[in-house]
Amino acid sequence: MNYTELKANIADICENTFTNDQYALFTKQAEQRIYNTVQIANLRKNVTGTLTSGNKYLECPNDFLSVYSLAVVKPDGDYLYLLNKDVNFIREAYPNPNVSGVPKHYAIFGPRSDNVTELTFILGPTPSAALTAELHYYYYPESIVTAQTTWLGDNFDSALLNAALVEAIRFMKGEPDLVQFYEKMYVQSIALLKNLGDGKQRMDAYRDGQVRLAVN
Repeated sequence: MNYTELKANIADICENTFTNDQYALFTKQAEQRIYNTVQIANLRKNVTGTLTSGNKYLECPNDFLSVYSLAVVKPDGDYLYLLNKDVNFIREAYPNPNVSGVPKHYAIFGPRSDNVTELTFILGPTPSAALTAELHYYYYPESIVTAQTTWLGDNFDSALLNAALVEAIRFMKGEPDLVQFYEKMYVQSIALLKNLGDGKQRMDAYRDGQVRLAVN
């Protein structure tokens, strides 16, 4: 389902027409709700960068949403996956930033100095060399409002449509039973998406066995 089709379906089901700004509002709110409910493997990115010797901070990408994994590549090529901790743990475990080594822990520290809307990581201990860092992370993809087609619209349009309808019916100040109905439809569709993102994409038949239902 592309954006034109999504808008047409919203209008048909709600039996109402909306402005372009309102369609965009419903859609972006729906996307935000979905992306923060399900961890979809298709919406992960991988980037590499270089740690700066003596600098305990590492910038997050501009489209960063949450961490999947953060690793340091040691000089011998081995990967060392860092453990996520709180900032207070980093401060207490590595109180002297001048004591350096290969980082073992990281925490989400706070806004970047050059962009208060983006985050940084704090590492412990402070890197002692210019090591390669590899970050796997979840991100906000471009909205279907501007991209016209997205992975969500192509593969799970039921979740996108039902989430957008929830926003539309609330905007229309619909009757409570109608709002409840749309919410129920959204919950059903998001359950299917969670079955993929939080279930099937995290398992295989060799390791976990095949999915089976109990027979009475």
